[in-house]
Amino acid sequence: MAPDHGSKPDISFAGRFTASAIAACFAEITTIPLDTAKVRLQLQKKAVAGDVAGGLKYRGLLGTAATIAREEGAAALWKGIVPGLHRQCIYGGLRIGLYEPVKSFYVGENHVGDVPLSKKIAAGFTTGALAIAVANPTDLVKVRLQSEGKLAPGMPRRYAGAMDAYAKIVRQEGVAALWTGIGPNVARNAIINAAELASYDQVKQTILKLPGFKDDVVTHILSGLGAGFFAVCVGSPVDVVKSRMMGDSAYKSTVDCFVQTLKNDGPLAFYKGFLPNFARLGSWNVIMFLTLEQVQKAFVRKPGN
Repeated sequence: MAPDHGSKPDISFAGRFTASAIAACFAEITTIPLDTAKVRLQLQKKAVAGDVAGGLKYRGLLGTAATIAREEGAAALWKGIVPGLHRQCIYGGLRIGLYEPVKSFYVGENHVGDVPLSKKIAAGFTTGALAIAVANPTDLVKVRLQSEGKLAPGMPRRYAGAMDAYAKIVRQEGVAALWTGIGPNVARNAIINAAELASYDQVKQTILKLPGFKDDVVTHILSGLGAGFFAVCVGSPVDVVKSRMMGDSAYKSTVDCFVQTLKNDGPLAFYKGFLPNFARLGSWNVIMFLTLEQVQKAFVRKPGN
Protein backbone atom coordinates (compact mmCIF):
# COMPACT_ATOMS: atom_id res chain seq x y z
CA MET A 1 0.00 0.00 0.00
CA ALA A 2 1.67 3.18 -1.14
CA PRO A 3 1.83 6.28 1.07
CA ASP A 4 -0.28 9.28 0.20
CA HIS A 5 2.58 11.50 -0.82
CA GLY A 6 4.70 10.84 -3.86
CA SER A 7 3.80 8.68 -6.82
CA LYS A 8 1.70 5.55 -6.32
CA PRO A 9 2.32 2.29 -8.14
CA ASP A 10 -0.06 1.73 -11.04
CA ILE A 11 -1.84 -1.53 -10.20
CA SER A 12 -5.14 -2.76 -11.60
CA PHE A 13 -7.97 -3.88 -9.30
CA ALA A 14 -7.34 -7.49 -10.34
CA GLY A 15 -3.69 -7.08 -9.39
CA ARG A 16 -4.51 -5.51 -6.03
CA PHE A 17 -7.13 -8.20 -5.31
CA THR A 18 -4.70 -11.03 -6.13
CA ALA A 19 -1.80 -9.53 -4.17
CA SER A 20 -4.08 -8.86 -1.19
CA ALA A 21 -5.51 -12.39 -1.24
CA ILE A 22 -2.02 -13.94 -1.38
CA ALA A 23 -0.74 -11.78 1.48
CA ALA A 24 -3.85 -12.39 3.60
CA CYS A 25 -3.71 -16.17 3.10
CA PHE A 26 -0.02 -16.30 4.05
CA ALA A 27 -0.71 -14.31 7.22
CA GLU A 28 -3.67 -16.58 8.03
CA ILE A 29 -1.60 -19.78 7.76
CA THR A 30 1.11 -18.45 10.06
CA THR A 31 -1.11 -16.96 12.77
CA ILE A 32 -4.25 -19.13 12.95
CA PRO A 33 -3.05 -20.97 16.12
CA LEU A 34 -3.29 -17.62 17.92
CA ASP A 35 -6.75 -17.06 16.45
CA THR A 36 -7.92 -20.49 17.63
CA ALA A 37 -6.71 -19.71 21.15
CA LYS A 38 -8.44 -16.31 20.98
CA VAL A 39 -11.77 -17.86 19.93
CA ARG A 40 -11.63 -20.42 22.76
CA LEU A 41 -10.93 -17.67 25.30
CA GLN A 42 -13.78 -15.52 23.97
CA LEU A 43 -16.29 -18.39 24.04
CA GLN A 44 -15.30 -19.41 27.57
CA LYS A 45 -17.78 -18.37 30.18
CA LYS A 46 -17.33 -17.72 33.89
CA ALA A 47 -16.86 -20.82 36.04
CA VAL A 48 -20.02 -21.87 37.85
CA ALA A 49 -19.87 -21.71 41.64
CA GLY A 50 -18.81 -25.06 43.04
CA ASP A 51 -17.39 -26.19 39.70
CA VAL A 52 -15.45 -29.38 40.39
CA ALA A 53 -13.00 -28.46 37.69
CA GLY A 54 -11.80 -25.71 39.96
CA GLY A 55 -12.12 -22.77 37.60
CA LEU A 56 -11.64 -21.80 34.01
CA LYS A 57 -10.25 -24.28 31.53
CA TYR A 58 -8.34 -21.80 29.39
CA ARG A 59 -5.97 -19.22 30.84
CA GLY A 60 -3.83 -16.92 28.76
CA LEU A 61 -2.56 -17.25 25.22
CA LEU A 62 0.20 -19.80 25.79
CA GLY A 63 -1.83 -21.71 28.35
CA THR A 64 -4.81 -21.99 26.01
CA ALA A 65 -2.62 -23.09 23.10
CA ALA A 66 -0.87 -25.64 25.31
CA THR A 67 -4.19 -27.02 26.61
CA ILE A 68 -5.57 -27.39 23.09
CA ALA A 69 -2.40 -29.10 21.86
CA ARG A 70 -2.25 -31.43 24.87
CA GLU A 71 -5.91 -32.48 24.80
CA GLU A 72 -6.58 -32.46 21.05
CA GLY A 73 -3.19 -32.59 19.38
CA ALA A 74 -1.12 -29.79 17.85
CA ALA A 75 -3.09 -29.99 14.59
CA ALA A 76 -6.15 -28.71 16.46
CA LEU A 77 -4.51 -25.29 16.59
CA TRP A 78 -5.03 -25.10 12.82
CA LYS A 79 -8.74 -25.94 13.05
CA GLY A 80 -10.66 -23.81 10.62
CA ILE A 81 -7.69 -23.20 8.32
CA VAL A 82 -9.62 -24.25 5.19
CA PRO A 83 -12.55 -21.84 5.69
CA GLY A 84 -9.98 -19.37 6.99
CA LEU A 85 -8.24 -19.43 3.61
CA HIS A 86 -11.62 -19.26 1.86
CA ARG A 87 -12.31 -16.17 3.95
CA GLN A 88 -9.01 -14.48 3.21
CA CYS A 89 -9.25 -15.08 -0.53
CA ILE A 90 -12.64 -13.35 -0.60
CA TYR A 91 -12.58 -10.95 2.35
CA GLY A 92 -8.88 -10.12 2.27
CA GLY A 93 -8.85 -9.64 -1.47
CA LEU A 94 -11.89 -7.37 -1.49
CA ARG A 95 -11.27 -5.24 1.59
CA ILE A 96 -7.67 -4.42 0.72
CA GLY A 97 -8.03 -4.51 -3.04
CA LEU A 98 -10.91 -2.00 -2.95
CA TYR A 99 -9.31 0.32 -0.37
CA GLU A 100 -7.29 2.51 -2.75
CA PRO A 101 -10.05 2.98 -5.37
CA VAL A 102 -12.69 3.68 -2.70
CA LYS A 103 -10.36 6.12 -0.94
CA SER A 104 -9.75 7.88 -4.26
CA PHE A 105 -13.52 8.01 -4.84
CA TYR A 106 -14.11 9.68 -1.46
CA VAL A 107 -11.47 12.40 -1.96
CA GLY A 108 -12.34 13.00 -5.62
CA GLU A 109 -10.22 12.70 -8.74
CA ASN A 110 -8.87 16.26 -8.47
CA HIS A 111 -7.56 15.90 -4.92
CA VAL A 112 -3.98 17.02 -4.35
CA GLY A 113 -1.80 16.26 -1.30
CA ASP A 114 -2.25 13.90 1.64
CA VAL A 115 -5.61 12.17 2.01
CA PRO A 116 -7.40 13.24 5.24
CA LEU A 117 -7.54 10.59 7.97
CA SER A 118 -11.36 10.79 7.97
CA LYS A 119 -11.44 9.70 4.31
CA LYS A 120 -9.09 6.80 5.03
CA ILE A 121 -11.34 5.65 7.89
CA ALA A 122 -14.44 5.96 5.70
CA ALA A 123 -12.79 3.94 2.92
CA GLY A 124 -11.69 1.20 5.34
CA PHE A 125 -15.13 1.07 6.95
CA THR A 126 -16.81 0.77 3.56
CA THR A 127 -14.58 -1.95 2.12
CA GLY A 128 -14.62 -3.96 5.35
CA ALA A 129 -18.44 -3.97 5.47
CA LEU A 130 -18.82 -4.87 1.79
CA ALA A 131 -16.21 -7.62 1.90
CA ILE A 132 -17.51 -9.42 4.99
CA ALA A 133 -21.10 -9.25 3.74
CA VAL A 134 -19.89 -11.53 0.94
CA ALA A 135 -17.53 -13.65 3.06
CA ASN A 136 -19.68 -14.20 6.19
CA PRO A 137 -20.33 -17.95 5.47
CA THR A 138 -16.59 -18.64 5.54
CA ASP A 139 -16.25 -16.83 8.88
CA LEU A 140 -19.16 -18.80 10.36
CA VAL A 141 -17.70 -22.18 9.38
CA LYS A 142 -14.25 -21.17 10.61
CA VAL A 143 -15.57 -20.23 14.08
CA ARG A 144 -17.75 -23.37 14.30
CA LEU A 145 -14.71 -25.59 13.60
CA GLN A 146 -12.43 -23.65 15.95
CA SER A 147 -14.93 -23.67 18.82
CA GLU A 148 -15.29 -27.47 18.99
CA GLY A 149 -13.02 -28.76 21.71
CA LYS A 150 -12.16 -32.21 23.01
CA LEU A 151 -15.08 -34.64 22.80
CA ALA A 152 -16.04 -37.54 25.04
CA PRO A 153 -14.95 -40.99 23.78
CA GLY A 154 -17.25 -42.28 21.08
CA MET A 155 -18.93 -38.93 20.51
CA PRO A 156 -18.76 -37.88 16.83
CA ARG A 157 -17.69 -34.43 15.78
CA ARG A 158 -20.40 -32.09 14.57
CA TYR A 159 -18.57 -31.50 11.27
CA ALA A 160 -16.09 -33.69 9.40
CA GLY A 161 -14.48 -30.65 7.80
CA ALA A 162 -15.12 -27.30 6.15
CA MET A 163 -17.13 -28.55 3.16
CA ASP A 164 -19.16 -30.86 5.40
CA ALA A 165 -19.89 -27.88 7.66
CA TYR A 166 -21.13 -25.72 4.77
CA ALA A 167 -23.39 -28.56 3.58
CA LYS A 168 -24.79 -29.46 7.03
CA ILE A 169 -25.50 -25.85 7.95
CA VAL A 170 -27.46 -25.36 4.73
CA ARG A 171 -29.27 -28.70 5.07
CA GLN A 172 -30.09 -28.47 8.78
CA GLU A 173 -30.45 -24.72 9.34
CA GLY A 174 -31.13 -23.27 5.91
CA VAL A 175 -29.09 -21.11 3.54
CA ALA A 176 -29.79 -17.98 5.60
CA ALA A 177 -27.97 -19.59 8.55
CA LEU A 178 -24.68 -19.07 6.69
CA TRP A 179 -25.17 -15.39 7.48
CA THR A 180 -25.65 -15.98 11.22
CA GLY A 181 -23.99 -13.17 13.13
CA ILE A 182 -23.90 -10.91 10.07
CA GLY A 183 -24.78 -7.85 12.19
CA PRO A 184 -21.87 -7.98 14.65
CA ASN A 185 -19.62 -9.40 11.95
CA VAL A 186 -20.20 -6.44 9.62
CA ALA A 187 -19.74 -4.06 12.55
CA ARG A 188 -16.61 -5.87 13.72
CA ASN A 189 -14.94 -6.12 10.32
CA ALA A 190 -15.91 -2.64 9.17
CA ILE A 191 -14.47 -1.16 12.38
CA ILE A 192 -11.35 -3.34 12.43
CA ASN A 193 -10.71 -2.87 8.72
CA ALA A 194 -11.01 0.91 9.10
CA ALA A 195 -8.65 0.79 12.07
CA GLU A 196 -6.14 -1.48 10.30
CA LEU A 197 -5.97 0.14 6.87
CA ALA A 198 -6.38 3.76 7.97
CA SER A 199 -3.85 3.42 10.80
CA TYR A 200 -1.35 1.56 8.59
CA ASP A 201 -1.76 4.25 5.94
CA GLN A 202 -1.49 7.08 8.49
CA VAL A 203 1.40 5.62 10.51
CA LYS A 204 3.36 4.84 7.36
CA GLN A 205 2.74 8.33 6.00
CA THR A 206 3.91 9.87 9.29
CA ILE A 207 7.02 7.68 9.54
CA LEU A 208 8.09 8.45 5.99
CA LYS A 209 8.12 12.16 6.83
CA LEU A 210 10.62 11.58 9.64
CA PRO A 211 14.34 11.96 8.88
CA GLY A 212 16.18 8.70 8.29
CA PHE A 213 13.13 6.60 7.45
CA LYS A 214 12.29 5.21 4.05
CA ASP A 215 9.77 2.83 2.51
CA ASP A 216 11.41 -0.38 3.73
CA VAL A 217 10.87 -3.39 5.99
CA VAL A 218 11.35 -1.43 9.25
CA THR A 219 8.67 1.07 8.26
CA HIS A 220 6.33 -1.75 7.23
CA ILE A 221 6.82 -3.58 10.56
CA LEU A 222 6.17 -0.46 12.66
CA SER A 223 3.13 0.44 10.58
CA GLY A 224 1.78 -3.12 10.81
CA LEU A 225 2.12 -3.19 14.60
CA GLY A 226 0.32 0.14 14.84
CA ALA A 227 -2.47 -1.18 12.64
CA GLY A 228 -2.89 -4.30 14.77
CA PHE A 229 -2.96 -2.38 18.07
CA PHE A 230 -5.60 0.11 16.96
CA ALA A 231 -7.69 -2.65 15.40
CA VAL A 232 -7.82 -4.66 18.65
CA CYS A 233 -8.56 -1.62 20.82
CA VAL A 234 -11.62 -0.58 18.84
CA GLY A 235 -12.79 -3.97 17.60
CA SER A 236 -12.51 -6.34 20.56
CA PRO A 237 -16.07 -5.92 21.96
CA VAL A 238 -17.78 -6.64 18.64
CA ASP A 239 -15.28 -9.44 18.00
CA VAL A 240 -16.31 -11.16 21.25
CA VAL A 241 -20.02 -10.81 20.41
CA LYS A 242 -19.40 -12.12 16.89
CA SER A 243 -17.49 -15.18 18.15
CA ARG A 244 -20.12 -15.99 20.77
CA MET A 245 -23.02 -15.69 18.33
CA MET A 246 -21.31 -17.87 15.73
CA GLY A 247 -20.08 -20.44 18.25
CA ASP A 248 -23.24 -20.71 20.36
CA SER A 249 -26.75 -20.79 18.86
CA ALA A 250 -28.37 -19.98 22.24
CA TYR A 251 -28.33 -16.24 21.58
CA LYS A 252 -31.45 -14.78 19.97
CA SER A 253 -29.85 -11.67 18.49
CA THR A 254 -26.83 -9.37 18.62
CA VAL A 255 -28.44 -7.32 21.38
CA ASP A 256 -29.33 -10.47 23.34
CA CYS A 257 -25.73 -11.71 23.08
CA PHE A 258 -24.41 -8.34 24.23
CA VAL A 259 -26.84 -8.14 27.17
CA GLN A 260 -26.27 -11.75 28.30
CA THR A 261 -22.50 -11.38 28.08
CA LEU A 262 -22.60 -8.15 30.08
CA LYS A 263 -24.97 -9.58 32.70
CA ASN A 264 -23.34 -12.97 33.13
CA ASP A 265 -19.65 -12.18 32.62
CA GLY A 266 -19.30 -8.46 33.22
CA PRO A 267 -17.93 -5.65 31.01
CA LEU A 268 -14.39 -7.04 30.98
CA ALA A 269 -15.72 -10.04 29.05
CA PHE A 270 -15.78 -7.83 25.95
CA TYR A 271 -11.99 -7.69 26.15
CA LYS A 272 -11.53 -11.39 26.80
CA GLY A 273 -8.59 -12.64 24.84
CA PHE A 274 -7.25 -9.08 24.34
CA LEU A 275 -3.58 -10.10 24.52
CA PRO A 276 -3.92 -13.14 22.23
CA ASN A 277 -6.10 -11.01 19.98
CA PHE A 278 -3.37 -8.36 19.78
CA ALA A 279 -0.68 -11.02 19.43
CA ARG A 280 -2.67 -12.46 16.57
CA LEU A 281 -3.73 -9.22 14.87
CA GLY A 282 -0.38 -7.53 15.49
CA SER A 283 1.59 -10.39 14.00
CA TRP A 284 -1.07 -10.91 11.31
CA ASN A 285 -0.84 -7.30 10.18
CA VAL A 286 2.97 -7.29 10.19
CA ILE A 287 3.12 -10.47 8.10
CA MET A 288 0.27 -9.44 5.81
CA PHE A 289 1.53 -5.93 5.06
CA LEU A 290 5.14 -7.07 4.68
CA THR A 291 3.99 -9.71 2.20
CA LEU A 292 1.60 -7.34 0.44
CA GLU A 293 4.26 -4.66 -0.06
CA GLN A 294 6.48 -7.23 -1.79
CA VAL A 295 3.87 -9.22 -3.74
CA GLN A 296 2.13 -6.20 -5.23
CA LYS A 297 5.39 -5.17 -6.91
CA ALA A 298 4.83 -8.05 -9.31
CA PHE A 299 1.51 -6.50 -10.39
CA VAL A 300 2.71 -2.96 -11.08
CA ARG A 301 1.83 -2.04 -14.64
CA LYS A 302 4.68 -0.67 -16.71
CA PRO A 303 4.18 2.61 -18.59
CA GLY A 304 2.46 2.01 -21.90
CA ASN A 305 0.71 -1.21 -20.77
